Amino acid sequence: MPGQSKSTIRCQGIRPEDRPFNAEQIRQDFPNLHVRASNQPLVYLDNAATTHKPAAVIEAIVQFYTTSNANIHRAVHALGRCATDAYEQSRAKIQAFIGAREPEEIIFVRGATEATNLVAQCIGMHHVSRGDEILVTEMEHHSNIVPWQMLCERTGAVLKHVPVTEEGELCIESFSNLLSSRTKLVAVAHVSNAIGTINPVEKIVELAHGCGAVVIVDGAQAMPHLRVNVEALGCDFYAFSGHKMFGPTGIGVLWGKREWLEQLPPYQGGGEMVQSVSFDRAEYAKLPHRLEAGTPNIAGAIGLGAAVEYLSRIDFDALRKHEADLLQAARAGIAGIPGVKVLGMAEVSVPIISFTIDGMGAHDIASILDQNGIAVRSGHHCAQPLLRRFGCEEMVRASFAFYNLREEVDVFVAGVEEASTAAMS
Repeated sequence: MPGQSKSTIRCQGIRPEDRPFNAEQIRQDFPNLHVRASNQPLVYLDNAATTHKPAAVIEAIVQFYTTSNANIHRAVHALGRCATDAYEQSRAKIQAFIGAREPEEIIFVRGATEATNLVAQCIGMHHVSRGDEILVTEMEHHSNIVPWQMLCERTGAVLKHVPVTEEGELCIESFSNLLSSRTKLVAVAHVSNAIGTINPVEKIVELAHGCGAVVIVDGAQAMPHLRVNVEALGCDFYAFSGHKMFGPTGIGVLWGKREWLEQLPPYQGGGEMVQSVSFDRAEYAKLPHRLEAGTPNIAGAIGLGAAVEYLSRIDFDALRKHEADLLQAARAGIAGIPGVKVLGMAEVSVPIISFTIDGMGAHDIASILDQNGIAVRSGHHCAQPLLRRFGCEEMVRASFAFYNLREEVDVFVAGVEEASTAAMS
């Protein structure tokens, strides 16, 4: 571009510095962790709802808007080329991060909810019919229940669910018994958003594929805690959200095996998802664009690419050990507090601890914690069937991330003790 220096238009992302895992140092990468809440140092334990963003993600978004803001794919000018490069580089980063075979298997969506709805809307047109069965679990988020209910209403299929044990673990024997030749689709959370249970996805996929069922995995809660490889899992679709894994809101991914994505009819009609249009017919574009109608969340995709790049430099073995220590300390810390009941104590879990206190509502407990600067979530967590299985309608959820510290567990435990004392007074 005449008169435009190469230093002004940049396509490269901002990369975090390589270093051993250290939660104290990692916290310095997250500006919002250093604010005060209720005039107290923030103890942020609402990570299952949304995670904070490292400076690398924030700066990547700012860089896009300040140096290369343009629409993608069709422009021949320099800004358009740069924006397109950054957007497609993010697709390639995500492909590599989750172990997908090719970038075309990465479909950008608004989040795991839209990804699930995309599959439910599209696969139902030719793969599910009256009398067929769709299998979910008792621990699913509403966004992995309601789309399948809607599909059953449209097609006459039947929705069945796998029960959960008192420990909050999936009953594999029941899962196996529920499978049959009528089972067309299995939808399962990799990790429970409400109680943190890590499900045995590889075994679930093996059993489901044994009867010819398609498997879609809700990976929204797995991505910030586990190093996910979709090829190793063996599932047919995998959905996740950017904001749960230290990226922006309003962006997510549907991964699917090419052979399945090729069978899905377009989810929406409009620009970008077509090769040519006349008043007689439209010729659809190839993957991934056929399933990405309209102007996408370009900045969000670039931000998610930066988040993936940041996570790719984290030692996940050290991360898992740190988070396991946090969970163990939190469970031990509140175990002896009068009136406290922990819901779900799965042996294999991410650092989520959900509980009730006798004589006090979940929102009141959360309010007491908030007065101490502790951010938790209260309510039904979009998992009402699971809560009712444990005999309640609401609970408090404390969800940790790798940037939380052992000292924050102590603050949390002290807050729960204060709430317990208030409940008994």
